[in-house]
Amino acid sequence: MSENCIAAISTAPATGGVAIIRISGSGALSVAEKIFVPVRAVRVADFAPNYMYPGKILCRGFADFGLCVYFKAPHSFTGEDVVELHCHGGVQIARAVLKATLENGARMAENGEFTKRAFLNGKLSLASAEGMADMINASSLAEVRAGAMLYAEKLTNQVKKLQSSLKDILAGIAADIDYPEEDVAATRLPDVRGSISDIDGAVCRMINSYGIGKKIKNGVTCALCGAPNVGKSSLLNALLGYDKAIVSPRAGTTRDAVEGSIEIDGITYNLVDTAGIREKADEIEEIGISIAKKVMQSADVIVYVCEGAYVPLEGVDEDDERLIKVFNKCDISPAASPEFDVMISARTGENIDKLKQLMARKAVGGASSDGAFIIEERHREALVRADQSLKSAIAAVGVYPLDIISLDISAAWSALGEITGETANEQIIDTVFKKFCVGK
Repeated sequence: MSENCIAAISTAPATGGVAIIRISGSGALSVAEKIFVPVRAVRVADFAPNYMYPGKILCRGFADFGLCVYFKAPHSFTGEDVVELHCHGGVQIARAVLKATLENGARMAENGEFTKRAFLNGKLSLASAEGMADMINASSLAEVRAGAMLYAEKLTNQVKKLQSSLKDILAGIAADIDYPEEDVAATRLPDVRGSISDIDGAVCRMINSYGIGKKIKNGVTCALCGAPNVGKSSLLNALLGYDKAIVSPRAGTTRDAVEGSIEIDGITYNLVDTAGIREKADEIEEIGISIAKKVMQSADVIVYVCEGAYVPLEGVDEDDERLIKVFNKCDISPAASPEFDVMISARTGENIDKLKQLMARKAVGGASSDGAFIIEERHREALVRADQSLKSAIAAVGVYPLDIISLDISAAWSALGEITGETANEQIIDTVFKKFCVGK
């Protein structure tokens, strides 16, 4: 039984009101029957599915009073018989209950094994499992939303629709090969090329969405740059809503990068206050300026802060789409140049919300954080391979025989299948489920 029946603590390893120990496999009821004594005169083996039964959970040296619920296969998370034991939420209590299950026929589950069984039993796709992991590990509301879309099979359904279209093309090609005497192959070539092009266009749009998806998952890096003493540190504090950076009238106070995070429309923005950039600086300040330039190079958004006439930022092209030109201290004097995108006062907070809106526009182009984006690098790589195969097929139409074209189309279909898990190998599958904790 132990090879088939697995158990683990499914709740967080911390003190709480309730802890849940999950058992899955054909022997789940048998394991539960050995350690759970219902209050009512009913055997565990006769439990009705989806009902909570109160009773005693027998552990070594003590018994806890809790609840037991049975989910009958295939109507469970894993698709197998599942039993959950709900005990009091002490860490030691939960461990004792788990130990009791292991001593009575279950084995310890591996990382993500419950979810892996759900995938293998057709309860969810591989992309859906990744969405669940993203939701659990999310550090921002936007990442939760993006993960929820994956979990809800939105991407899987899009991919399956493309695969279905590719299958239709392959079926048409197969018919043309099998019945060449009908002499329709040549007249159908433009339609074949057009159909493949339409599918490739959809694939390319999905690939292009990864830029925004990556920012949703990893956050947006925003560099606060400018000359010394223009108010970069004050702006950092104003954006954060608390004092993080030292503010001083003395130029060159910020020598190392100072970081903080905020959320705008559910997306995390990692703010980096950099050293003031100027020509004459001491040795230590030069190091800070060097760090500032590196931060600017890799930043998703560059907030260039000025307090007087606009002067181009060294090392950044004026047409750089990441650049926001900010005039600070508008409460003291008006902007001296028309080039500025926004005029703010870090001291009073004037127009800080407008600056946040500009940051969001630069980072994600006004896209909503609950839109459909590719957020997994694995998915992007599979889509790129599908795109390459489809472009190869398009180029081959009218040049090579239909059976050669069908090879490229089949390769594209297979690459797309890796996203849903339909054609994913064991190594890919194992890598996905190792991201999960033991109880999931």
